[in-house]
Amino acid sequence: MKLIQRIVLTIDKLSTKIGHLTSWLSTILVLTVCYDVFTRYFLRKSSVGVQELEWHIFAVLFMLSAAYTLKIDKHVRVDVIYTQLSPRAKAWVNMLGGIIFLIPFSILVIWASQGFISMSWAIQETSPDPGGLPCRYLLKAMIPVGFGLLLLQGIAQILRSFCTVIGHPMEDSNTEEIEERYHA
Repeated sequence: MKLIQRIVLTIDKLSTKIGHLTSWLSTILVLTVCYDVFTRYFLRKSSVGVQELEWHIFAVLFMLSAAYTLKIDKHVRVDVIYTQLSPRAKAWVNMLGGIIFLIPFSILVIWASQGFISMSWAIQETSPDPGGLPCRYLLKAMIPVGFGLLLLQGIAQILRSFCTVIGHPMEDSNTEEIEERYHA
């Protein structure tokens, strides 16, 4: 049981650190969009590179923060039935959902993206648009990284749910602290 708890806490810490780091990308994205709007509408200049930078930042933000979002239980789900369940029944749903859907889908995306990404790295892919950004292959590399992090957090969620199912529930690591910070 101690080993399971250590694994879960280690994955939770990794997801939390990456989640906090990537949260700064939101600020950078807002500043980039404001700059783009200002230059486009007030200076009558438009930059393909800045527009691409917006979606590159958004893509990295989305990919790297998915695991953290799962950790703090903020993924979209239909809560009509789930909210009415006991903690043990919720643990069963989370455990089976992770085993049947989350883990296979994450592995499938990681596996299926390998050829796509290796081709991009092999040709050192850049933007096809004049004035676009270089190093598009770095952006594409975020696909397996993001899904790898999601896979790890899914494993932590399954292990945590397993502990609840067998009658040894674990406390969520610093979830209360996170909730207080965002709802204060």
